[in-house]
Amino acid sequence: MGSKVLFSSMDYEKYDADQSLPSKFARLIDRMELGNAVKGKSCVVKMHLGRHIGFTTIHPLFIKILISKLKEAGAEVFIADQSVSEARPRGYSEEYFECPIVDVCGVLGKYFYPVEVDYKTFKNVDIGGHIRDAEVMIDLSHVKGHGACGYGGACKNIAMGCVTDRTRSQIHRLEGGIVWDGEKCDRCRQCLASCNHGANKFNSDDDYEIFFHHCTYCQHCVKVCPTGALALDSDSFRDFQTGMAICTKEVLNTFELGNVFYINFLMSITALCDCWGFSTASLVPDIGVMASDDIVAIERACMDAIKTENLLPNGIPRSHPFGEEGHLFERLHGRNPYIQLEELAKCGLGTQEYFIEEVK
Repeated sequence: MGSKVLFSSMDYEKYDADQSLPSKFARLIDRMELGNAVKGKSCVVKMHLGRHIGFTTIHPLFIKILISKLKEAGAEVFIADQSVSEARPRGYSEEYFECPIVDVCGVLGKYFYPVEVDYKTFKNVDIGGHIRDAEVMIDLSHVKGHGACGYGGACKNIAMGCVTDRTRSQIHRLEGGIVWDGEKCDRCRQCLASCNHGANKFNSDDDYEIFFHHCTYCQHCVKVCPTGALALDSDSFRDFQTGMAICTKEVLNTFELGNVFYINFLMSITALCDCWGFSTASLVPDIGVMASDDIVAIERACMDAIKTENLLPNGIPRSHPFGEEGHLFERLHGRNPYIQLEELAKCGLGTQEYFIEEVK
C-alpha cells in the first residue's frame, strides 16, 4: 500500500467555519499524533518565511495553529529559516506565534555543523546549528514551482534551507556555471535587481562580473535575462537533484528515526520559489494540505495532485514558452520533477508508493 499521506482538501459542502481549511488543518495535526514524539523535546518548525513583497507564503494563521498544537503536546517550539531578517515586517512575529524565530545558522551565519560528502564537486554539507540541535523537526513547506529543480517542496525546504551558503552554492554548482555573452547583453541590469546576494555587477568597462564568493548559483539572473546573455555552461539537472537528495539525507540523519514530520501546503501554487521576493498568479486552483512522515511519499502525492488540465493560464508569464510533454512543472521549467523523487528514494528516504487518508 505504501506510506500514508494525510490530506485535507479545500473543498467544502456548506458555509460552515468547521469546514474551512484552518479547522481541517487543526484536525489533520491531531491525526498526525505528534504527542509522543514532541513531548518534552525541542522542536524546530522549518519553513520559508519569504522575502520582500512576496505574499504567497504560508499564512501566519496556519503556523499559529501548528505552534499552539505542538505546545499543547509539551514541545519546546521554535521556528527557523535560512534568514529571518524580513520575518516581522511580513507578518511573522514572535509575539503572535509565542515562540522564537531564529536563523538556522545563527545571526552571523557561522553556527553550523560540517559534514563531509563526496559527490563530484559537492563536498560540504554545513548543517545549521539550530537545526542540528533540535530533537524533532516539522518540515513545513509551501509547494510551488522552481526554476532550478522544477518543483519546490519538502526536499527543497531542507536541502536549501537548513544549510549554509557554501552548501547551497556547491549544490547549485552541480548544474553548471554561469557564463555571460557580452554581444547579447543590452545592459538592462535586470540581473542585478534579481540577485539576493549582491554577487554581480557591471564594471567600469560595462562588462558583467560575478563575485563568486557570494554567488549561490540560484540562477535568478539567468532566468530574468531577456536576451539570453546569461546561461549555464552545462545542464547537469540530475546531478543537481542528486546533490539535493544527498544534502537532505545528511540533514535528516541528525534526527532519530520517527522524529521528522512533513506538512506541505498546496495553496497559491506559483511558478517560482518564494525566495524571489515577489508573487505571481497561481498555476492551479488551491488544493489543500498534506502531511506524512515519509518525505518521498508526500512529495509524490503533491506532484500527482498538481495537474496540467487544471492550469490557470495567467499563472504563466505571457512571454514564457510552455512545453507540451511531462508534468506541469516540467512544461513550465524544462525540469522533470520526478527525478528529485528518484534520487531521494535512492538515498533510502522513503517510497513513491502512497495512499491518501482524507481528514475532513
